[in-house]
Amino acid sequence: METTFTVRDTTLFWSLNGETLWLEPWGPDAVRVRATERGHFDDMPGALAEPPEGATQSATEAEPLSRPATVQMHDGSAELTNGLLRVLVDADGRLHFYNSRSGTLLTEEPVRHFYNPPQRNFRATSSDLYHLECSFAAQPGERFYGLGQHQHGRLDQKGCVIELQQRNTEVCIPFTLSSRGYGFLWNNPAVGRVELAENATRWVAEVTRQLDYVVIAGDTPADVIGRYVAMTGRPPLLPEWALGFWQCKLRYRTQDELLGVAREYRRRGLPLAVIVVDYFHWTMMGDWQFDPAFWPDPGAMVKELKSMGVELMVSVWATVNRNSVNYEEMQRRGLLVCAERGLPGFMSINDRFPAGPSNVIYYDATNPEARAFVWDKVRRNYHDLGIRVLWLDADEPEIYPMHHDNLRFALGNGMEVSSIYPLLHQKGFYEGMREVGEQEFVFLSRSAWAGSQRYGASVWSGDIPSTFESLHTQIRAGLNIAVSGIPWWTTDIGGFRDGDIRDPQFQELIVRWFQYGVFCPLFRLHGVRQPLNGEEGAMQSGAPNEIWSFGDMAYGILKSLLFLREKLKPYLMELNRRAHEQGLPPMRPLFVDFPTDVHAWEVEDEFLLGPDLLVAPSLDMVSATGRSVYRRGATGWTPGQATK
Repeated sequence: METTFTVRDTTLFWSLNGETLWLEPWGPDAVRVRATERGHFDDMPGALAEPPEGATQSATEAEPLSRPATVQMHDGSAELTNGLLRVLVDADGRLHFYNSRSGTLLTEEPVRHFYNPPQRNFRATSSDLYHLECSFAAQPGERFYGLGQHQHGRLDQKGCVIELQQRNTEVCIPFTLSSRGYGFLWNNPAVGRVELAENATRWVAEVTRQLDYVVIAGDTPADVIGRYVAMTGRPPLLPEWALGFWQCKLRYRTQDELLGVAREYRRRGLPLAVIVVDYFHWTMMGDWQFDPAFWPDPGAMVKELKSMGVELMVSVWATVNRNSVNYEEMQRRGLLVCAERGLPGFMSINDRFPAGPSNVIYYDATNPEARAFVWDKVRRNYHDLGIRVLWLDADEPEIYPMHHDNLRFALGNGMEVSSIYPLLHQKGFYEGMREVGEQEFVFLSRSAWAGSQRYGASVWSGDIPSTFESLHTQIRAGLNIAVSGIPWWTTDIGGFRDGDIRDPQFQELIVRWFQYGVFCPLFRLHGVRQPLNGEEGAMQSGAPNEIWSFGDMAYGILKSLLFLREKLKPYLMELNRRAHEQGLPPMRPLFVDFPTDVHAWEVEDEFLLGPDLLVAPSLDMVSATGRSVYRRGATGWTPGQATK
């Protein structure tokens, strides 16, 4: 069959043997690539906001390329140029991406051997769904960063296989920044993986309708990240109070207990911005309301906290118990995730009532009507009390076993759309808050997808262990999610599980973690501490987790760090504005600011907090007397330390 090239304005189409390829300028210096074997393109859910303004203009400040995007036809090939990015399409549909100014090859599809699968391989799984694999040739020395948050302990992810699937502690954001001067957004919410192998790069969607990705060129990593954030949505401005210290534990069981902690912070003269009501404060999962037996007057509690300058954050889960007051209506109206086979019940957890394990169901965040229903309950039972900080926990969604093929959403089968769940969940709360006139948005979420930042989502690293090894891992995890477009990120300071407050080693760990955490974008203490207290199972309440809970020596250090954070807030607010306006994350790897420094691409245990603070945390036992620090150029940096 003869190759066909078609041009409509600055959009290029190619077709051969039933496959159609669509290349379109998308924002400055970027091209969106779509392909299908179905004869038409669907409007599938994805990460992209509306096409950015100046879609045919380059935003490079050093040497602007003001010419519009162009398409040129050659004998047996065609090329689309948009600012810094030039895409060449061969007669057989093979794609090559170049920097249009320097002529440097960025990435390209591999040469196809006649017996090998094509570089874009569609394998039908049903009448309109395919298993899709898209391959690119490996380039010498290439490094990959981003891809969300992962616990493999790597900053450069070359050589890794990364699952494109949401899990507790594993956040799937399918955007990667290459050391070769480009970014790649896999605009597909299907369950799959990316293989960053030595001999090839391959993106895989287990079930999908069509191929959809964006390649972004830039002179610097900051350029690429900024363009990516612009096309997926810039984050709203974080309120200044949210940059302070957040007190949290699993879990404060009563209104009196929580208020007692807040009053003690005030009595000691310690700064406190947010205090948290964790899960099982409700009557039942899916009721989305306080249990009056333990929280008799939450309105008065909120007022007292506000009088102390403290905001209340409340945990909101997306799960619904069959015994909930809302279950019958939600089931009748089709607002719940359904099972393709058997009875629905996607997570077993000990809810408050009835006693014992309950198989809970998730509401369908891909259904706009379901999002509106949940927000209405949250508005009535939390926001109307003055609560404006929401903790969106377990919103991967967390399911056991992880059989996404057994989930039926309004948008399709779980294998096709599951990864987008957290983004649409966040969208429901963001739009609900806007409808009631809120101008500030603080949502702490355990998961995210490409574009979550535009809905005010901040992320924390999930239920990680309380170990020095885990602390090391979080440095890399936080830097990669920053590169992935999420500016506001944190950890459970001290780790989430297995930290015993009586153990001297854990007391050392909490100090080291605080010294790191004070320089994270968000500053939050959380965890279930040993020895356990109260109920067993999911409703357990851990040991005290306030900064005076870890011994006098630790307390003196932690107290000083709270006041250091207060001194940092004006600087953090300036970084906040840059994130909002330019998409540049406050916390970032060294190479973002020093891309021409080869060694800066290799440093994994230091980071920049904005352009003026180089942070090199000590990640080992307090008995360690020092550590080596790489200071680019060795001039212009003033050595200092948070604490001795």
